[in-house]
Amino acid sequence: MPKYRKKPVVIEAVKWTGENWKEIDEFITTYHETYPKDGVIMIDTLEGTHIANVGDYIIKGVQGEFYPCKPDIFEQSYETTE
Repeated sequence: MPKYRKKPVVIEAVKWTGENWKEIDEFITTYHETYPKDGVIMIDTLEGTHIANVGDYIIKGVQGEFYPCKPDIFEQSYETTE
């Protein structure tokens, strides 16, 4: 069976703290709704609407799309470049 390795890709991401709604609103350039009191962000993704909860990362993908990522998956998949 052939094996493949994922190409290294640098992404932009912001962690949703529940209080940085302005930063999130400026970062996500596609349609989304932010509900700071509920700790929820509704994001239109390529696969439909996804929910980001406090603690989740919002990732800007290689095609300019945005989607949420749980912190444990984010930390296993990405490291800082700075």
